[in-house]
Amino acid sequence: MDIRAKLLQTPYTAFPAPVWKERIRLSAIDAPAVWKPWLMDRGSLTQHLVKASHQQFSVQLLSLAWQYPSLSEAQALGIPLRHKALIREVILKGQNEAWVFARSVIPASTLTGRERQLHLIGQRSLGSVLFSDPTMRRGPLQTASIQVDSHTLWARRSVFRLSNKPLLVAEVFLPALEQVHYSPSRY
Repeated sequence: MDIRAKLLQTPYTAFPAPVWKERIRLSAIDAPAVWKPWLMDRGSLTQHLVKASHQQFSVQLLSLAWQYPSLSEAQALGIPLRHKALIREVILKGQNEAWVFARSVIPASTLTGRERQLHLIGQRSLGSVLFSDPTMRRGPLQTASIQVDSHTLWARRSVFRLSNKPLLVAEVFLPALEQVHYSPSRY
């Protein structure tokens, strides 16, 4: 089974829990060189993918449901472990290839006021919403490697705040992205 099929058929929480580490410098990441700029860029991943795909970018919604976040996710968000959150999982595609698996954890307390719209995002990119919101603040990036069969996947996550309300976004870079040219942000 290829890695994309395995990700689509296996719940994220069934994989070994990643050990997330906060990174301040690119040189502190032990990932292969090809992944380092993707892991440390604080700009919009969506904008990078749209550009790299020559506007052939799409979002495939895998799931959107009220679930319990993992211990690590609850700790990152500062919420009690047994509080359900709206969890959204998607595949970000470029030129119809799966490039990124993304998981967003949105506490119920975040889905109030203007942020209530987040549960209606559907097939749209969450990044397009986050990076257009003037109240958005991004916390430190954390990186991890995830072992899936014989593949080592690299991932990053960070807590975003909209109107000072938290949500966690994790992005797992899939093997097809390795062939995509990374160009630095100019936004």
